[in-house]
Amino acid sequence: MSSYEKVMIGSFLKRIHRPIKLDKDKEYKLVTIKMHHKGITLRCLKKGSEIKSRMHTVRKGDFILSGIDARNGAFGIIPPELDGAIVTNDFWLFDIDEKVMGKNLFLELTQTTWFDEICRKGSGGITQRIRLQKDKFFNQQIQLPPKANQKKLLKKISRVKADNQNLFAEITHQQTLLKKLHQSILQDAISGKLTEQWRKENSHVEPASELLKRIKEEKERLIKEKKIKKQKPFPPIREDEIPFELPRGWVWCRLGNYFQFIDYRGKTPQKSQSGVRLITAKNIRIGYINENPVEFISKDLYKSWMTRGFPERGDLLFVTEGATMGFVASIEMNFTFALAQRTINLKPYVRKNIDCLKFFIMSPLFQAIISKNATGSAATGVKASILKNLLIPIPPENERKQIADSIKTLFNICGQMEIINTKSQQSSEMLMQAVLKEAFEG
Repeated sequence: MSSYEKVMIGSFLKRIHRPIKLDKDKEYKLVTIKMHHKGITLRCLKKGSEIKSRMHTVRKGDFILSGIDARNGAFGIIPPELDGAIVTNDFWLFDIDEKVMGKNLFLELTQTTWFDEICRKGSGGITQRIRLQKDKFFNQQIQLPPKANQKKLLKKISRVKADNQNLFAEITHQQTLLKKLHQSILQDAISGKLTEQWRKENSHVEPASELLKRIKEEKERLIKEKKIKKQKPFPPIREDEIPFELPRGWVWCRLGNYFQFIDYRGKTPQKSQSGVRLITAKNIRIGYINENPVEFISKDLYKSWMTRGFPERGDLLFVTEGATMGFVASIEMNFTFALAQRTINLKPYVRKNIDCLKFFIMSPLFQAIISKNATGSAATGVKASILKNLLIPIPPENERKQIADSIKTLFNICGQMEIINTKSQQSSEMLMQAVLKEAFEG
């Protein structure tokens, strides 16, 4: 540490000013800087007559940062294609004094969190107007390794960075493979391949056609007790609707024959600070319900809002439109909640082994069917009337349990692999932080 030198940021970062007088008839390139180290890009083209601010010229290779968003990683190097572009005074241009700090080392360090922290400490102001403060930024002191050691540090950072990039590439590849594996598991499940061996070992099981009979009896009971309204029968399943041949004992069924649809799409209720939890499409993910966002409606409103039916543990929630159209999750919460916004509650007439049907809906095959039947341009969605008529395969009861258990086991293995990938990524990031800590703290 004794050989380290305390230097101010302003001793090696020298601000450049290149004011330009604009030609009103000339077209200029304007620059913007993306946050989180995403680089420098062209913002737009404008004629000089359209620009009212005082502007400065940038040159390729300049180091530039945003006075407003530097603390969020908004800085970088001007690329060749933006040579001669212009920026407002909110963007700071710099030259690096290499007598104090090597330019290559500095540029490498700006790709880590080291410079983010310097920008954060050099910023100030009220919440809505936080930006770099000139004196606060330039007068910061850091422990800088001797010039001779800076070259060694640059090599070490470059080596760790290269190793990290290789690791990230491998992790990304593994994540892609895991995603494909998830899809393959679901596809094998809905086609019957996943339990092919199970069927050979369990040939004497009740066929799913018996389950459909019980569903019919249950619906008739609910109608008789006036718990549901009698509906127009669904049309018979035509041969040309069937997408593939089912395994022995399976049957095709229209979604509306298996589930009662409780539709809570449309207008969202007035929210409150507390009361009854509100679950909307924003909470529904692929296979599970996310805790966030946490929203509420008042207890009084809940009574008047939930007039179409109440969700129960074991029901499925389905998103009907938007970017998350087709997302489905099973209700596993034990607390009371209200439903709204692009959400349909799928309430099974027979409750056993519903997870199997959830996984089928999540499968690439069923998701493709949903997309094929979606309509709309601004907000693509699938109508409830169409959704009710979509076909879904129904395996025998015992096989449905086997399918769900097998998928959960395989998904758990995939989850463990994802945890390993995440830990590897965290370890590599910690290694870079350790290198920086050693370099600047001695």
